[in-house]
Formats: sequence, structure tokens, C-alpha cells
Amino acid sequence: ILKEPSMNDNNVVFVERLDGLATVVLNRPDKLNALNKEMWARLGQVFIDLDKDETVRCIVLRGAGEKALGPGADIKEFEMERANSSKASEYGKLMHKAMAAIAECRHPVIARIQGLCVGGALELAAVCDLRIASDNSRFGIPVNRLGLVMSHYEMAGLIELVGKSIALEILFEGRIFNAEEAYNKGLLNKVVLEKDLDLELRSMVERICAGAPLVNRWHKRFAQRIVRGLSAGGKLSEDEVLEGFECFDTSDFQEGYKAFLEKREPKFSGK
Repeated sequence: ILKEPSMNDNNVVFVERLDGLATVVLNRPDKLNALNKEMWARLGQVFIDLDKDETVRCIVLRGAGEKALGPGADIKEFEMERANSSKASEYGKLMHKAMAAIAECRHPVIARIQGLCVGGALELAAVCDLRIASDNSRFGIPVNRLGLVMSHYEMAGLIELVGKSIALEILFEGRIFNAEEAYNKGLLNKVVLEKDLDLELRSMVERICAGAPLVNRWHKRFAQRIVRGLSAGGKLSEDEVLEGFECFDTSDFQEGYKAFLEKREPKFSGK
């Protein structure tokens, strides 16, 4: 269910499809996949489109090549695209749109991390649902060395993932750290040997795709609702409460419990 991306697409961000898996590739390997304006715009649209696709069961976000998910921003763009607060705020809207599209995409999203995962790349990984990394990966957000600030929307995903204190440690110190420390800080779900990365990723994808896709989408939506304080006032609306029981009206529920009783693997249709 998992194959290597072809890496020959001309788009700075492209999608490989195989059955229910969509692999989104940051595709500037000659620049270690440094994020530029075109990439941010393309990335947001890709995830908006994938969100609408009923056939998708899992999405993997990765970098082209084996050296990096990304080293952060393409600094050479700053002089033209982010030279002042007005230009930077317009640029930031593209970043926020892309990060929101990943975070709000209804399908499970896994970040595959190998090598550098720094700055904006770590921000992207933080808004994915799961993160798996090779043991030679490196992490950090050294924006204070550039006189740059992470905006509210950029920082939100990091704080949601590791909490305020750890997020501020990463930002205050601005240092690059290894995968073991990233795991201990709560940035990663799993760290594996580099040679085992794709095998372990394949296992994660297969387990996710074997589950009922509607259930995975509900669980993601419920988790987001809980983290964001349920709803206004910290209480669920009546419709939100009832949504927790809609699964009983699905074909997948009928298939799931009957397959269990019949001691066979379920075949979910997503309906």
C-alpha cells in the first residue's frame, strides 16, 4: 500500500496515489525542500482537495529525497517576499492557510521525517496527526537567530502538541536537537532506525487504512473539538452529542460487528 514517490514531478508539491493512500511530497530536493511561497500556496490547495476526496483513507507528508522533510524557509526569498511587515503578513496568510488545511483535513495525516525537520518543516509536522522519524533526524526552530517571530497560528500547533513550556524552550534556545530528544519532548509518535523507516510507516498506514474511514474521520474531528474546549462555554451542543452515535447508522458498523462475530477481516466501504 506504500511505494516510493517518483520524485520526477515538476510541481514543487505533488501527490502520489496508491489505493487509499495519498503521499504529499515537498519537492525541492536540490534545496533540501526549503519552503518558498509557491510551495506554501500549492500545499494548502493540495490538502483542501484531498479533504474532499472520499476515496482517501490516509495521507503521508514527506520530503523529496532522503535528506530532509525541510530545513525551514527559503531565506533567499526574504528580500523580495518578506522584506517588511506588510509583505510578510500577506505571505503569512499562505502559510496559515496551508497549516490549517493540514490540521483540518478530515483524513489521518502522518508526517514522515528523515533528516532535517527544522523551522517551517517542523511547524508542518506539528499540525499532522502523527509523526514518525528516522533516528538520524534533527529538529529545531532557530528563528531567533534570524530576528524572526513565529506568529500565533504557527505557534498554536506546536503548543497544542508539546505544551507551552517545551514550545518556549525550543524557541528560546533555538538549537538543533536529535530524534531521541524530540521523542522525549513529545514531538514524535515513533522513532525508528533509518533502514526501518518505510517499513514501519507502511505498517502504520496499513493499520489506519484497515479501519473504518468514517470512524477515523469522526475521531479526528472529536479530538480537535476536545482540544479546542469542546464548544463555546466548554459544553457540547445537542447535535455534537448525537454525532457521537451516528456511527451506528452506517454500513461500516454493520460490516464491522458482523465480521467480528464471523471471525473474518471487515471490508469497509466508507458508508
